[in-house]
Amino acid sequence: MVGPDYVRPSVDIPVSYIYGEKDAQETANTEWWKQFRDPVLDGLISEALSNNKNVKVAAANVEQAAAVLIQARAPIFPQLGYSGSGTKQRASENNAVPLSPLVPNPQTSYEAVASASWEIDLWGRIRRLTEAAKAELLATEEAQRGVVLSLVASVAGDYIQLLGLDEQRLIAKRTMAAYAESVRIFELQFKYGQVSQMNVEQARSQYETAAAAVPQIESQVSQMENAISVLLGRNPGPVPRGRTIHELTAPVVPAGLPSDLLASRPDIRQAEQNLIAANAQIGAAKALYFPTISLTGLKGYASEDLSDLFRGPSRIWSYAGSVTGPLFTGGGIYGQVKQAEAARKAALNNYELTIQSAFSDVENALVSRRKLAEQIQAQERLVKANGEYVRLAQLQYNGGYSPYSTVLQAEQQLFPAELNYAQYRAALFTSLVNIYKAMGGGWQAASVLTEVKN
Repeated sequence: MVGPDYVRPSVDIPVSYIYGEKDAQETANTEWWKQFRDPVLDGLISEALSNNKNVKVAAANVEQAAAVLIQARAPIFPQLGYSGSGTKQRASENNAVPLSPLVPNPQTSYEAVASASWEIDLWGRIRRLTEAAKAELLATEEAQRGVVLSLVASVAGDYIQLLGLDEQRLIAKRTMAAYAESVRIFELQFKYGQVSQMNVEQARSQYETAAAAVPQIESQVSQMENAISVLLGRNPGPVPRGRTIHELTAPVVPAGLPSDLLASRPDIRQAEQNLIAANAQIGAAKALYFPTISLTGLKGYASEDLSDLFRGPSRIWSYAGSVTGPLFTGGGIYGQVKQAEAARKAALNNYELTIQSAFSDVENALVSRRKLAEQIQAQERLVKANGEYVRLAQLQYNGGYSPYSTVLQAEQQLFPAELNYAQYRAALFTSLVNIYKAMGGGWQAASVLTEVKN
C-alpha cells in the first residue's frame, strides 16, 4: 500500500501528578459512583444510561460509522449484478433506402445477463480507505464512551449538588423558624414595654433575610431537579432522594499515573483514531497517481423470441480488462494529497492538545479536592466558632451586659457560614466525581455500552 503506515507519535508525559494522593487506591476501573452508598443515585445513573438522548444519539452514530466501514471495504470484493430487458420497436418504412423484406418490422428482442466487475487494489487505495473508515468507527465508539462517562459524572455531580441545596434549604428554614420565634418574643416584650421598637425591627430584619433566602434556594432546587430529569431522559419534574449530604460516603481518590490516561481517557483514544484515519487518507490520495486496473465480465442470453431466450444459440458472453490512469489533472490529485497531509497535521496537533488537556483536567481535579478538604475543615471550625459566638452574645444580652446588636451581629455571621459549609461539603464530593471523570476509567467499556446499544 502506498502512503505512510501509522506509528503512534511520542508525547511528553509527566512522571507523576503534582497533587497526587499518597493513599490513592486502584478504583478508577470500577463503578465508582457506588462508593457513595446511595441506592437512589445508583438507580438514577442506571436510568440515565438507558434513556438519555445524547447516549442514544452516540449509539446511533456508532451504527452509522459501522455502516460506512462496510461501504468503504465493499470494493475490495468482486461486484456482481444482473439485468434484464425486453424491447419492441418499429422502424420507419418511408426512407430513401427501403427496408429489406428479410428484416421483420416491428422487431422484438429480449435480454437477460449477469455481470461482474472487480477493481484490483494493486496500490492499496481501497485498503487505505477501509483503514480510515475503521479508525473513524473506533473514534465514534470512543466518542460514545466519552458521552457515557460525562453522563454518569453529570448525574452524580448534579445529584450531589441537589443534596447540598436540600441541606441549605433545611438550614434556611430552621434559621427562619428560630428568627420567627425571636420576632414573636420581642413583639411581646415591646408590647409590655420591656424592649424598644428598634429591637423588634432588628429581629424582624433577621427573619426577612432568612425568608428571602428560602425561595432562592428552592428555585435552585427546582432547576437542578429539572436538569437531572433531562439527563434521565424524562420530562422536567421532581427527583427522589436517598441519603442526605452528611450521610454520603466519600469515595477514595483513585490511583493512577499520567501514562494511564493514554489508555483510559476516551477523548484521547478518539483523537488518536482520528489521527490514524487522517494518516490513512494520505495513502488513499497518493494512490490516485497510479493506474486503476479493473476486470469486467458479462454472461447471459439474448433472443428475439421470449420462448427461445434460454436456449443454447441465444447465449452471449464477454470479458475485458481495463487500465486507466491520470496523465494531467491540473493539480487535482496533488491538491488532494496536500489536503490529506494538512488534515494529518491538524489531527496530530489535536491529539497532543487532547493529552495535555487531560493532564490539566486531572491536576485541576486533584488540587481542587485537596484544597476543598482544607477549606471545609476551616469552614467547620468557623461554624462552631460562630455558634459559640451566638450563644455567648445571647447570654450577655439576657444578662444585660450587651445590646441586642451584638446578638444580631453574631447571628448574621452564623447563617451564611452554615450555608457555605453545606455548599463546600457538596463541592468536596463533586471534586471526587471530577477526579474519576478526569481519569477516564474502563468500567464503561463492556456492560454499560452493550446496554446502551440495546
